[in-house]
Amino acid sequence: MFNTTGWNRRRYTLYAPIYDAVAERAFRRARRASLAQVHWRPGMRVLLVGAGTGLDLPFLPRDIELHATDLSPAMVRRLERRAEALGRDLEAEEMDAARLTYPDGHFDVVVMHLILAVMPDPARGLAEAHRVLAPEGQLCVMDKFQADDRPAGLARRALNALTSAIATDITRQARPLLEAGGFVIEQDTPVMMGALFRALLARPA
Repeated sequence: MFNTTGWNRRRYTLYAPIYDAVAERAFRRARRASLAQVHWRPGMRVLLVGAGTGLDLPFLPRDIELHATDLSPAMVRRLERRAEALGRDLEAEEMDAARLTYPDGHFDVVVMHLILAVMPDPARGLAEAHRVLAPEGQLCVMDKFQADDRPAGLARRALNALTSAIATDITRQARPLLEAGGFVIEQDTPVMMGALFRALLARPA
């Protein structure tokens, strides 16, 4: 399988200069809708996992403590520049989503936008999100998912060999992943391209 952590770091370093041109406008409404599902409170400690260039920042409350990670140093640099331009206080770090260095139960909200379909091991990423979330914390996910009630067919799996190498996995299923990761799904909302892109809000079981 070509989808590895090392390959993702290299390719997103290459994508960084053009990422906003591709992703900013296309996912604006989906990001806003996903983050609107979170039950926000002042002072929350929030982690953006796989934050990229920081396209979620305009849709986040200002009265929160904000942390963000990304695998690519080029993405982290652009993330920091966007936070500065928006006047946001942000602690940004280069970090693998499958190996977070934060303590257990540290965050009130973990946001995972457009990362579960990219990670080589999404189960490991969800395990880390579960670990760093407080017991009453919230997981905010937005991504593309195969329908939960049927696995991907042969043609889709064959196409996935290409798409997972250059862009994203197209065979992953949201509910099986989140429930196996120890989460209870509270909201599940289609946000783009019919039901292909979904926004889910979940809590640790």
